[in-house]
Amino acid sequence: MSTEEYDVVIVGSGAGGGAVAWALTAQKVKVLLLEAGDAYNPTKDYQLDKPQWEQTGFPMKEPHDRFYTFKKMQKLNEQYSSLTSFNHITGKSNKTNRRQPGAYHHLRAVGGSTLMFSGEAHRLNPNAMKMKTRFGVAADWPMDYKELEPFYETAEKVIGVSGQSEGNPLSPKTAPYPLPPHKISYSSSIISAAKHGINFVPNSLAILSKPYDGRAACNYCGGCLRGCMLKDKGSTDVTFIAKALSTGYLTIKTQSAAVNIEAGPNDKVVQIQYVDDKMRYQSAKGKIFIVSCGAVHTPRLLLLSNNRYSPDGLCNEYGLVGRNFMETLLCSISGLYDKRIESYRGLPADIISWDYNNPDAIKDVIGGCRFTAGAIEADFTGPINYALRVAGGFGKQHKDEMRKSFGNVLTIKAIGENLPNKKSYVGLDKKKRDAYGMPLPKICSYLDEMELKRLKFMVEKSTEVLKATGVSKIIEQSSTYDIFNSTHVFGTCRMGTDMKESAVNQFCQSFKWKNLFVVDSSVFPSSGGGESPSLTINALALRTAKYITGNDK
Repeated sequence: MSTEEYDVVIVGSGAGGGAVAWALTAQKVKVLLLEAGDAYNPTKDYQLDKPQWEQTGFPMKEPHDRFYTFKKMQKLNEQYSSLTSFNHITGKSNKTNRRQPGAYHHLRAVGGSTLMFSGEAHRLNPNAMKMKTRFGVAADWPMDYKELEPFYETAEKVIGVSGQSEGNPLSPKTAPYPLPPHKISYSSSIISAAKHGINFVPNSLAILSKPYDGRAACNYCGGCLRGCMLKDKGSTDVTFIAKALSTGYLTIKTQSAAVNIEAGPNDKVVQIQYVDDKMRYQSAKGKIFIVSCGAVHTPRLLLLSNNRYSPDGLCNEYGLVGRNFMETLLCSISGLYDKRIESYRGLPADIISWDYNNPDAIKDVIGGCRFTAGAIEADFTGPINYALRVAGGFGKQHKDEMRKSFGNVLTIKAIGENLPNKKSYVGLDKKKRDAYGMPLPKICSYLDEMELKRLKFMVEKSTEVLKATGVSKIIEQSSTYDIFNSTHVFGTCRMGTDMKESAVNQFCQSFKWKNLFVVDSSVFPSSGGGESPSLTINALALRTAKYITGNDK
């Protein structure tokens, strides 16, 4: 086993790891980035130009569900049966009386899950940062919005965010976005113009509306979730990591899975042990260590890193690692429009409504939500999905239905706040292990009454908006009421000012292990009212890097 030495060792190359790597290497800090997955070549690996594009989805090099397990979930509450997921042809998606595990959409790759995200680039609503003080739930962020604002602005410039100058009026901006907003698709204009009482505006997107920083503008193929071949989507690999590599101070090791962070004397981490692409055990030493594996795999690595100096794992002196897990609260309602609108064209979420984003915006509910157009995100993009999910019948009847329905689905999607509770956490699976013999993370998910009430509002309001557009029939409904389905996960390594209530401090630094940092969504004290988290992760990473470069001894 060989040992290498760097200034900083980072585990994970997603929105957090990639951004902090760029900020550090820009200051001539020697960085090693360990990535358990592989690198993707956009022009070779993505399938949008292949006949099988619709069937392959995002071209996973390894199945994501191999790397986590689920605890048995709660029984369904008949009071909320209106939230049941269904398709008008196949019926209920979950035919049991218990909530079922779907997927945690996590990608092990250089750039992480940003490779397959829809490009939404949101700032967190400042009103969602003081949930404990204002409502007695979750926890307060240990900084205010003004402290994050300059880091948001830097991240937006690196990525190339397109949007209205004012963005979300609830999250004030001191400077315009680098690029103007995208033009709204025809199908989204129908949603915006309908008389439903909700205000839709152009979404802020990490997708180029004009050529920028050597990258081409979007061609509006709608394939964002399948991997962007043109590199106009600001995924971490083509933005932060590409810039970090150009400095000459970044080394990336792919297919290198961290298995242990070794704690030593004097409250310092000594080294990280990992298995390389040839299944050999290696170690890397540094002055600083940063974990950026996401809210499921970060707690797993910290809990596995136990020895005589850290008997309960790292950052876990008060048993908080893995606790306060917050998932994606989501619904998607689809209906059939009676005219040809070609809703498969354009961007996945080109319009958005912030009307209910404030944490007190929904009557009798704590925590907000947002609404977007969502036909492309719901994968109504090609003929196969229409044949299976929209057009009924057989033979000539099926052909006639295909001719009438193809391209005519409208979808409203909503994402809402998820508040932490004691029954939702990430632990270690005592029975199932990975290829290296290490316990897999186990996702334990529970939706309490407040979540179900918020989700009920989201489903009802989405349906109301959709019907106002003039759809002739609701053909599909999906929600996290009966099926776990998360892309945005948070909270399992909460940051704060008190180590008895938080795992890391306001700079994402371990309270005890002074050269150990956590930079990803696991540090979020609250989830926000449906904002996409990647830009906030970027901002936190840049803030942490600034702190490290002044405190790296």
